[in-house]
Amino acid sequence: MTTRYYFILAFVLALFWFLLSGHTSILLLTLGLASIILVTWLVSRMDRNDNAPIRMLFSIEFLSYLAWLVWQVLLTNIDVARRIWKTSLPIKPTCRKIKVSVKNPLIKTIYANSITLTPGTVTTEVGEDYFIVHALNVEGLDELEEGEMERRLIRLEEKQ
Repeated sequence: MTTRYYFILAFVLALFWFLLSGHTSILLLTLGLASIILVTWLVSRMDRNDNAPIRMLFSIEFLSYLAWLVWQVLLTNIDVARRIWKTSLPIKPTCRKIKVSVKNPLIKTIYANSITLTPGTVTTEVGEDYFIVHALNVEGLDELEEGEMERRLIRLEEKQ
């Protein structure tokens, strides 16, 4: 890994920290800087140890996937709220085994977590080539089986 990568990582962490905290006191800025230096140092040690650095976090494809995921979370949030408020809309909890063709462990973890982040669905088990997913309704599982989320993640897997 190049030193440039770690400077970019530190800058992104600093920006993220500042956006979340918004504090400008010297003490908190110093503590934030110390935590950013610690995290960057730990990441560099892990990269040297496992020889498998992850550069995906700075790719356009990953940012595009995150934007799409935020949109999906918003849409499913609205759907879940509608099902709660309108008693005519069905809530029929169900579990199903979903076939997964993603092989990369990191991408598979992102996939399982993306399902869980989406309101109304939870990944309850991760197998070699499947997930067991619990959903508030069958439509949520049908949408997962259509595979749009998986297709987007497979593109990430190919780019990594």
